[in-house]
Amino acid sequence: MEEKLITLAIHTFEKAQILKTILETEGIEVYIHNVNQIQPVISAGVRVRIKESDLPHALRIIEDSKWLVEPKEEVTAHQKKQILIPVDFSDYSMKACEIGFNFAHSARAEILILHAYYSPFFPSSIPIGDTMAYQIDESETTENLLNRVETDMNALCTQLKQKIEAGELPNVKYDYILREGLPEEEIISYCKTNHPMLVVMGTRGKGQKDLDLIGSVTGEIIELNRVPVLAIPENVPFNDLNKAKSIAFATSFNQRDLVAFDTFMELIKEYNPEIHLFNVSTSRDEWNEIRLSGIKEYFQKQYPNANISHTVLDDCDLLLAIEKFVRDKQIDLIALTTHRRNIIARMFNPGIARKMLFHTDTPLLVLHA
Repeated sequence: MEEKLITLAIHTFEKAQILKTILETEGIEVYIHNVNQIQPVISAGVRVRIKESDLPHALRIIEDSKWLVEPKEEVTAHQKKQILIPVDFSDYSMKACEIGFNFAHSARAEILILHAYYSPFFPSSIPIGDTMAYQIDESETTENLLNRVETDMNALCTQLKQKIEAGELPNVKYDYILREGLPEEEIISYCKTNHPMLVVMGTRGKGQKDLDLIGSVTGEIIELNRVPVLAIPENVPFNDLNKAKSIAFATSFNQRDLVAFDTFMELIKEYNPEIHLFNVSTSRDEWNEIRLSGIKEYFQKQYPNANISHTVLDDCDLLLAIEKFVRDKQIDLIALTTHRRNIIARMFNPGIARKMLFHTDTPLLVLHA
């Protein structure tokens, strides 16, 4: 029986070819498949597939490969304050814009709206066997795609202008850019270069993630990006963070949380919410109450004017415990930290931030620590 093929990664064509070369050099047979050619604007790319039995070997190679190592980021002084809002022209993109504009007004920041579109057409120098020989006029179709994207972006900007003129949104300076490529890669690339203070992204609500792809894009962004990400489900009842009166901050009792809390307080300094600390460990540990109380006292000393309380989660499934906590305390937004983990950990043990993204209708503010 023919061995099952599994998808190892989805990349741009260029990165997929690099990965294919690396793996084949190590004796692993690699198959490259182009995906989502019909709707290229939706997040998609080139699928790198291997035999299931080769997976452990392939993962070890990827972990050891220099091409995945990212350079350290440097932030220059006196950079302008900017909010990045990636959009896909859906209804929940407008919700993200509304919250992003109101936040930018409070933070005295500018807005940049970004849309990344994927084109399945590759340069003619690429071997015809790899491009699957599209039987269409390449230049004409690519031009049509760009025209469609520009039309959608202009329509979104017209909506925003109307809301500003009607007084529904503050008059914030904004601009937009269009980038060809995978949304997650283009967003992360932009953040590395320009260092916005916050990324605001819309997502569908709980139980609807299978219907769209932007949820998976947001999941990649919150795991890999160093810039704070605010993920906004489409059914959030408010469009301004000053209406988020109760904000929960998750802690796992480590040094990273202390650093992330400073970033968190900087982002919400224009508001005055009640801050609820809670633990992300539901094991039966008598030290949870003591640790939370100690962290609360530490934060209270650092921010004496903040209204801070703490709650130990019930001892049950973590996501169910968080869901009950959010309901009981009427939490409007959850802030939590994430940190870069290796590819094996990301594939087989998704982070709590990513799990919650697909499990809750509550907005998430994810801070990299």
